[in-house]
Amino acid sequence: MDSMEERQDEGSNRLAWFLTGAIIGATIAILYTPSSGRDTRQMIGDKSRDALGDSSKNLIEAGREMFERGRQLVEDAAELFERGRRLVQG
Repeated sequence: MDSMEERQDEGSNRLAWFLTGAIIGATIAILYTPSSGRDTRQMIGDKSRDALGDSSKNLIEAGREMFERGRQLVEDAAELFERGRRLVQG
């Protein structure tokens, strides 16, 4: 079970670093654009909404995957418990 938790943590860390890098990269790109203040603010707002939308979709998908893994673990544990109970009862 430790290796599964480590893989989940590693995946979460990778996602967090990716999102952080994407946001930093977008911010730097926007800061160096030769646009007026109004256009730049509009672009920042649009890009932020896009980034947050994509991030939330990724987080929702990651949450679903973690839920499914947890559900599978519970089912496996219930099956093992039932086998043990049958062995004890004879």
